[in-house]
Amino acid sequence: MTAPSTFGLSSEARNLHWLLSNLVEEVSGIQSVAVVSSDGLLLLSSDPHRNDQAREALETKRTGPRGSSADLATIVSGIGSLTIGAAKLMDSGPVKHTMVAMEEGSLFVMSISDGSLLGVHGSADCDMSVVSYHMALFVGRAGHVLTPELRSELRKSLEDASAESAR
Repeated sequence: MTAPSTFGLSSEARNLHWLLSNLVEEVSGIQSVAVVSSDGLLLLSSDPHRNDQAREALETKRTGPRGSSADLATIVSGIGSLTIGAAKLMDSGPVKHTMVAMEEGSLFVMSISDGSLLGVHGSADCDMSVVSYHMALFVGRAGHVLTPELRSELRKSLEDASAESAR
């Protein structure tokens, strides 16, 4: 994984980038990670190409799926909405995490704060309990810093990078 540029970001934003990079590098079987805001916008991704695609979407004002580079963020947002709705219908309290085990991989979605979500796409051979444990560590460390101001800064950094690449 190539770390995204964090030049000019606040220490909280740099720390969040570091936590995301560390999660991917430390946990075997993680293929990609996305942090998604409550309104479905990609804030951070483990794949620099995903960040590039998010910038491109901001430039062209497109919404919804934009090909494989935005799929994880879109899926995480959708599953988050679906499980929140299910929890309300079942009167079972807030959703803490969701796991989907597939034949060729796994998907994990965990609430961070204020509706933000952490999504992880794992390989078929990943240890689901290890991935879940490390996601919980990430959420515990990131949840208190992922404020509205930081979410705004992360979105702005995508916009700024987009403007810079257009020059």
